[in-house]
Amino acid sequence: MNALTETWLWLTDPASWSGAGGIVSQSLAHLRYSFIALLVAALIAVPVGLWVGHTGRGRWLAVNIAGGFRAIPSLGVLFIAVLLLLPRMRGELAFELPALIVLVLLAVPPILSGTYAGVQATDGAARDAARGMGMTGSQVLRQVEVPGALPLIMSGVRAAMLQIIGTATIAAIVGLGGLGRFLIDGLASRDYGQMAGGALVVAAVALLVDQAIALVQRLVVSPGLSVHAAH
Repeated sequence: MNALTETWLWLTDPASWSGAGGIVSQSLAHLRYSFIALLVAALIAVPVGLWVGHTGRGRWLAVNIAGGFRAIPSLGVLFIAVLLLLPRMRGELAFELPALIVLVLLAVPPILSGTYAGVQATDGAARDAARGMGMTGSQVLRQVEVPGALPLIMSGVRAAMLQIIGTATIAAIVGLGGLGRFLIDGLASRDYGQMAGGALVVAAVALLVDQAIALVQRLVVSPGLSVHAAH
């Protein structure tokens, strides 16, 4: 039986979709890790990016942080975090928190870069006009720069989420759930259909989530700004 047949049989087997270890349950666990990590990363990166873009200060630090975080080896950080936190925590949190730390570190750079680049790319004439009308710095940021930066902020969020979903599979290495279970368990049992099917499910989930975020982007970003960002 070839690999394609094994993969098809695994994907079409009702047992692969049902139960606590099925595709539906593991997809929900995978998405839970991913959205928590994205939210935490956004809460860190967006305010910092807005401050850097608005004030022009700390740009070199933001660039270095973004570049440094991209160079972090995810597996290495995961194992170090588990070793440090395991003696101090109990239960599944001792494994979930390290995985979330890794995912947050991975998601911060694209969101941070997109945010401060978006603020800096805001139309200077609009910014000057707002100041000429007597707006304060915080008003200019909220009413002019943030709306103008939204296309690049959302692009950073989309890039971050794709990286998170792909990397969240490593959570299975420390015994957590998620779609990585199919890769790890399939490798352990030499069930290559399960491995390939799990990889396809990860890709499908990533594409669906990306399209969902793209829809949100179309709803919250002015069409004129979207066209401007595309160019």
